[in-house]
Parts: sequence; structure tokens; C-alpha cells
Amino acid sequence: MTEASTIAVGAETSAPAGHDEARSLTSDAWRSLKKNPIFWVSMALIVAFLLMAVWPSLFTNVDPAEAVLKQARERPSANAWFGRDIQGYDIYSRTIYGARASILVGVFASIATVLIGGAMGVIAGYYGGWLDAVVSRVTDIFFAIPLLLGGILFMATFPNDVDSPYLLVVGKVVLVLSIFGWPGLARLMRSSVLQVKPNDYVQAARALGATPWRIIRAHVLPNALAPMIVVATINLGVFISVEATLSFLGIGLTPPAISWGVAISDAIVALRTTPHILLFPSLFLSLAVLAFIMLGDAVRDAFDPKSR
Repeated sequence: MTEASTIAVGAETSAPAGHDEARSLTSDAWRSLKKNPIFWVSMALIVAFLLMAVWPSLFTNVDPAEAVLKQARERPSANAWFGRDIQGYDIYSRTIYGARASILVGVFASIATVLIGGAMGVIAGYYGGWLDAVVSRVTDIFFAIPLLLGGILFMATFPNDVDSPYLLVVGKVVLVLSIFGWPGLARLMRSSVLQVKPNDYVQAARALGATPWRIIRAHVLPNALAPMIVVATINLGVFISVEATLSFLGIGLTPPAISWGVAISDAIVALRTTPHILLFPSLFLSLAVLAFIMLGDAVRDAFDPKSR
């Protein structure tokens, strides 16, 4: 073996094992996210709110349904950190327990809109033709009704009863947000599918006789799903704020359900004399919405090669 070949062999063996491995878009995005402080701040806030929703007793042992009328409108103190509202409820406890309904509405509405909008967008983008025309016209019809206006009309037409079960009250809000929230995701998914569909790997799979379902599942969806995930994350914060608006108007979540929107609605009566009743649920609501929007922005920047 010559000296030159020995040097070449040594260079090959000393090269890093994964130096030539191709990196996927997802791995590049994760590397970018790990360096983004906004991502970690938003994740810390989201984890805290999820813990409030799943395990509220971790933060407080006060019953949120226990009213002490003689201590109504009490200002923040050692006994009640956020004070008490006009009915004597502990505001801190109700703020912690209020995260559950708000987060449930946001998460389930986001999942429903992703499933409905994603399915409609894939059908319209992949099959095209008359199916695309029908889906596009249906989408235009729902786009004509703004999300908040549609929610007001629906919830005012089908109001909640005093004895309505908790899950039914939450389910109705999720339903109305899903009905009027999927068109944007459907259009986004349709445009993503139209970009992926002409690629060589899709055409090769079709030439090899792969079924449409297999092509969609193995080739189209993995490469068209990223934009929808980003928008769905941002929409989660939007759905939480819409739920709070509907509850503030008295047609969303209603007592005995506990949510930040219900707390804000109850606080308006005593806004001038005891503003702290409005401050804390509004603050938690704003932080939750901001956290999900920040997370969506961070994920969007990570998946956008032009930003790196």
C-alpha cells in the first residue's frame, strides 16, 4: 500500500460517523427550535397551564365552588392570594381551575379543525376536478361567516340550560369552533398538497402502482403537514380567546362551569370598586393565548428555510 492510499484510508476512518448523513427538515427545525429562547419560554408557560388543567390540586387545595359571602370582594391577602369575587369565591382557586375548560376547548377545537380541514384539503388538492370545485365552494360558504359571529349565532340559538352537564357545555363550544374554524386549514392543506403532488417521488409511487391512500399516507401528508401544524398551534390560542369572548357574553361556557371567560364576565359588575377581580383571570388568559401564539411563531420560523 502506498503512502497516498494509507493517508486516504486514514482520512476515511477518522471522518465522523454521521458526517454524510442527510438531515431532514424536521431535524433541522428541531435544531433551530432548541436555540430559540421564545420556544422555551412559550413551552414553559404551556406546560404550566397544562398542569393547571390536568392537576389543579397541585397549585391549590381550596375548593373553587366554596363561596364565603361575608368575605366577598376581599382584596388580595395571605388567606386569598388573588382576593375574592363578588360572591365570595377564591379568585386564585377559580383562576387555576378555569384553565381546564379553556385549555380543553382550545385543544379539542384545534384537533377537530385539523382533522376536518386536513381531510377536506387533501381530497381537494390530490383528486382535483369536481371534488376540488365542490370543496372550494363549501369552504367559501363557511368563510362568509366570521368565526366569532358564527359562534354567537350558534350559541344564542342553542343556549345552555342551568342543569346542562359540564362536558355538554364544553362540547357545544368545541363544536361551534370546529364548524367555523376548519376552512382556513382546508385551504392551507390544499395548497400544500398541490405543491407536493408534482414531485418526482409522488409520480414514481404512482407509476409503481401504489394506491391513492398509500401515496397520501406515505408521501403527501408527511411533506404537506408542517404548515398546518404551525397554523393549528396559533389557532389554539385564538380558540381560547374566542371561548372567553363567548363566555363573557354569557352564551359560551356558563356556570357552574369555571373558565377564565366566565370569571371575566362576573368581574365586570364590580370593575370600578374591585378591579383585582378582573385582573388575574384576564392576565392568565392573555398569557395562555400569548404562549400558544409564540409557540406557533417559533415553529413557523423553524420550518421556514429562508429564516435560517
